[in-house]
Amino acid sequence: MAHPNRRLVIQSAAATVGAMSFAPQLLAQSAPVRIGYSMSRTGPWTGGAQVSQEPNYLLWAEQQNAAGGLDVKGVRRKIELISSDDRSDMETVVRTYEKLMGSDKVDLVLPPWGSNANFAVAPLANRMGYPFLAPTALSRRLAEMKLPYFFLLLQQPKPMCDALVEMFKANGVKTVAVVYVDDLFGLENYAAFKVALQGTGITMVEDKSYPGGVKDLSPVLRSMKDRNPDAFVGFTYPPDTILASRQAKEIGFNPKFFYASVGTAFPLYKNVMTPAGAEGVLGMGSWNGKTSPGAKAYFDAHVASQKKEPDRWASGACWAGLEILTNAVKAQGLDRKAIRDYVANNTHKTIIGDIKFSGSENVGTPGTVGQWQNGEFEVVWPQKVATAKLNPSKPAWK
Repeated sequence: MAHPNRRLVIQSAAATVGAMSFAPQLLAQSAPVRIGYSMSRTGPWTGGAQVSQEPNYLLWAEQQNAAGGLDVKGVRRKIELISSDDRSDMETVVRTYEKLMGSDKVDLVLPPWGSNANFAVAPLANRMGYPFLAPTALSRRLAEMKLPYFFLLLQQPKPMCDALVEMFKANGVKTVAVVYVDDLFGLENYAAFKVALQGTGITMVEDKSYPGGVKDLSPVLRSMKDRNPDAFVGFTYPPDTILASRQAKEIGFNPKFFYASVGTAFPLYKNVMTPAGAEGVLGMGSWNGKTSPGAKAYFDAHVASQKKEPDRWASGACWAGLEILTNAVKAQGLDRKAIRDYVANNTHKTIIGDIKFSGSENVGTPGTVGQWQNGEFEVVWPQKVATAKLNPSKPAWK
């Protein structure tokens, strides 16, 4: 028979060993989830990045941490965001993600701003096995790269241009003039638009490319005004969207349909052009607060937290991507392969509707057209997801 004191010592030692073996697990559970990204806070990409992306990352982390942390398979763990300014520079973007996924070994990453930066980083993230739900990448080439870990949340050039041309055709457009930025975004959208026009009876009366950072579009716009098209289409970035709109107003170029791209759905556009000046302008857009109860709740939370409105296009896709990531981590933990499989193989309920991926492409969200009406950027096409009826004749610039 063992001495009672000896048994007590053995039991205490066993308890200590058990506690020691359990302690690392407790520590792991309570450790923050480290999530890294680079973002444009300076340079030419800043306007879009600081509207459509970073405010949503910050709001998401704030909400999750207020709830006790991100739900990692039933265990709440605080989110620690590790981020830096990429200065709108491609090399800086790539170096930052190399460090985050390499030496820093963060748990997850969030994507940078824009098609070009995502095009540079997507193969790296795929090689390192990090799921990438990109909310501001618009590129057929990215889908064609067939990267299993890469997911495009925005509607791509074909569905967006198909919806635009379908709307034009349904409303009697016969002639159109097009400008496009000379980069991946502009070239792909211009190509998709040309294909969509085939067989419609709509004639492209003029088409011009322009370099990024353009300071004057008035010569092109004057030439287009002389041709008197029914519709103008600009595959443009935020500064160019505003430039084209301002200069069209200055020269009195006011076709029935005036469509611009990135930035049209930004609150900045309405503020710069004034609500009356923006009235009737069309652009890329897929949601607003009327889209779903979740969209309204997100809109209100964004305004309360970030002290500004989200845009009515990519912000919705960004938040939808964060919703998908949240649910994936809740179901699968931080196993990145399991997260990737969850994203790839499920239909996801989000604030902008159902999202489902075929390869890298979101095939659940239809191509859409938005229009400024009475101070709100309404979804006007296709009619099945519209939040308001299309105004088929833009009023004069004011």
